[in-house]
Amino acid sequence: MPAPDPPHPTAPAETDPPDPALPRSGRRQQAARNDAVILEAAREVFIADPRAPVSAVAATAGVGISALYKRYASKEDLLRTLCHDGLVTYIQVAEAALLIEDGWTALVTFLRQIVAADVHSLTVHLAGTFRPTPEMYEDSQRAAELAAELFERGRAAGRMRPDVVLGDISFLLEGAAAVRLPDPVRTAELRQRYTALFIDALAASDAEPLPVPPPTGEELNWRWAAAASA
Repeated sequence: MPAPDPPHPTAPAETDPPDPALPRSGRRQQAARNDAVILEAAREVFIADPRAPVSAVAATAGVGISALYKRYASKEDLLRTLCHDGLVTYIQVAEAALLIEDGWTALVTFLRQIVAADVHSLTVHLAGTFRPTPEMYEDSQRAAELAAELFERGRAAGRMRPDVVLGDISFLLEGAAAVRLPDPVRTAELRQRYTALFIDALAASDAEPLPVPPPTGEELNWRWAAAASA
């Protein structure tokens, strides 16, 4: 079991101090870089073990614990920021794909790029471990609307098997995120391999009917529902 987080420090950060020699804009850029390092470390640590303490994030990022607490008051704040950033990435990828004229090409491009962005690793590992903010719920609704538009445009192109629903796409993307090896390059390669297989399956319009009903909304959102009721 991971060690608990230390108490929130009241002393100023012992690492990561602003460089007084830098102009104000330079200090802002330095702070942004430091924040990016912390978030990347948090992603690595919490995907490996959602129960890990924030001290593990600080160690991975190479900053003192008070430097981390200076930015995030709690582990939950850090988790929220991490997952909200993933949600924003999802929206950006979806909006870019919708600019593609052909509906099938737009859907396929979205699937490949969202797998490459590894957004769903956050969902698989961290959903339900914190209470989302109202802003996250709003962005989640926006993401769902974009995904539905991409899906319907892909279907309208006439290449999709008729018994697939949008919820199937969600679980296919989670399946791709579950592919994880110690080598990140090989992980990315295999995820694209299986995404290509998923895409071929979606386009198998003459395939045998799928054997069981598609996932329900409750089944798709059970992690978030548990967090909201906690």
